[in-house]
Amino acid sequence: MSEAGNSGPKSLEPKGPENGKTAAYRVLARKYRPSNFSELVGQEPMVRTLTNAFASGRIAQAWMLTGVRGVGKTTTARILARALNYKTSTVDQPSVDLSVPGEHCQAIMEGRHVDVIEMDAASHTGIDDIRDIIERVRYAPVSARYKVYIIDEVHMLSTQAFNGLLKTLEEPPPHVKFIFATTEIRKVPITVLSRCQRFDLRRIDAGALVAHLSAIAGKEGISVDDDALAMIARAAEGSARDSLSILDQAIAHGAGSVSAEAVRAMLGLADRARIVDLFEHVMKGDVAAALAEFRTQYDTGADPAAVLTDLAEFNHLVTRLRFVPTAMDDASLSQDERQRGADFAARLSVRVLSRTWQMLLKGIPEVQSSNRPVSAAEMVLIRLAHAADLPTLDEALRSLEGAAPVQGGAPRPNGTPTGPGGGNGASAVAQTRMPTGSGGAQTMRLVEATSAPAAFVAPPQPAAEVQQVPLKSLADIVALADAQRDIAFKVLVKRCIRPVRIEPGRIDVSLTDDAPKMLLNELTTKLRAWTGRSWLVSLSKEEGGQTLAEMESTKRENAFLDAKSDPTVAAILARFPGAKIIDVRIPDAPEADAAEAEVPVEPPADDDEP
Repeated sequence: MSEAGNSGPKSLEPKGPENGKTAAYRVLARKYRPSNFSELVGQEPMVRTLTNAFASGRIAQAWMLTGVRGVGKTTTARILARALNYKTSTVDQPSVDLSVPGEHCQAIMEGRHVDVIEMDAASHTGIDDIRDIIERVRYAPVSARYKVYIIDEVHMLSTQAFNGLLKTLEEPPPHVKFIFATTEIRKVPITVLSRCQRFDLRRIDAGALVAHLSAIAGKEGISVDDDALAMIARAAEGSARDSLSILDQAIAHGAGSVSAEAVRAMLGLADRARIVDLFEHVMKGDVAAALAEFRTQYDTGADPAAVLTDLAEFNHLVTRLRFVPTAMDDASLSQDERQRGADFAARLSVRVLSRTWQMLLKGIPEVQSSNRPVSAAEMVLIRLAHAADLPTLDEALRSLEGAAPVQGGAPRPNGTPTGPGGGNGASAVAQTRMPTGSGGAQTMRLVEATSAPAAFVAPPQPAAEVQQVPLKSLADIVALADAQRDIAFKVLVKRCIRPVRIEPGRIDVSLTDDAPKMLLNELTTKLRAWTGRSWLVSLSKEEGGQTLAEMESTKRENAFLDAKSDPTVAAILARFPGAKIIDVRIPDAPEADAAEAEVPVEPPADDDEP
């Protein structure tokens, strides 16, 4: 019986070209399209929900199927239409058990049943198309139980079309069911979504895709390498249709057999093992080896952007393995990726892997948009290798504080440090820094370990010289500020602080009305920095003594009064009319008071002075 024949009790499995010499070849994606729920790959949650709904008779009036391309939205819609109209000689009700083909099954699955209307919303976007549906829903189905409308890419409908469909969608006739499919669920109005049961069809797991492709290859009698299946599953990105299309192409490319090399060449992919080698060279900071490996992959047909993309994927895998060790059980991974990826995950920090990821994310678009993609990719690799010699931020801060121990000697330009004697030592791969117990970072590079690495501890940085000045008064604080050349702070202390109590480690003061609000905090911080000890500076409720500025003013006034009272000075003022005392200096004053004694000021106003 030909594929276009009438439905019958026999299997719905599409027939291949072996059933007739005149039959046209059907691509694998159509030939092995699922015809019942048990054949759907990776959509178990949806199947379980529909099974329970059909068993309890809680059948919805409309469904919304969403997911990426190729996960089976249209196929699921046809299977659902078949289940709604299922009828055999013994069963006459909706059923999810479709193991025995019913009267309408073949025609529905082939898209030619009169009561199952499929419409592509991408080419029927207007309100007129929806009006046509609204007019026809009034009529009963011709032969089936339900009239089913399957609208694919429903998000392409216009706003008017959506609004015209709302009333019919909310209260359809009992003999009408709607099934919508879309890849852009966010573009569907919420008013439509609220009237539908929504099923999110998931991306198919790589392991499930590999098993599915392997089964189909067995049915076709095609020899396929396991690595080739893993590459196809990875390239399909969770789409069953894409994976079958790639497999179809690979079979034609390999003339009946599918090898990993053929798939790699066909898709322009890099050898996954060589990607791991490239990653290791970059982590070591070995620029020459990284560029040589990249050129080799490019010469064998790998696309530069694809190489960097694969490098980013492996970097992501290593990062995942740090937190989810079971990720190595992924069927799409090669044995080399599992073993070496776990090794890198144990020896590279998350900070290092995150930095590499960010640099690759920025570099891949540069390569894709560049007129010279090879050169652009090489520059990205050079940046990555150069970053291998750079410490992370926390390492740089610790090294500045003199607290970051470093193993081995200084790195050579290619990132490999020399030992105490300048040799390479053993060839075992090791890290320059081991991760700390608190999750601290280590340097990015992997280096050749020396046979007996001598630990080198950076010499501690000399601490800044601290002024060991005993603070017994505000004058001592002013002198300390003057020694530190902090003139602005010195003026604030003299003008705004009234001393109450000054003891070792503790200062109680009161402030003038015009004192800055943060003056006490600033005093605490500066005293700690200048004296090397902590000080408790508190605001007292007591009034306190005079400020230094007030004391200096009083002292100056007294000095001028004493000068006026001096007989010699009085005689000079009398002898020279208009003469004034503009300064008072005491030559024998102690050196500590010189700054206060030698402050030129205007004399106080005196109306009786000549």
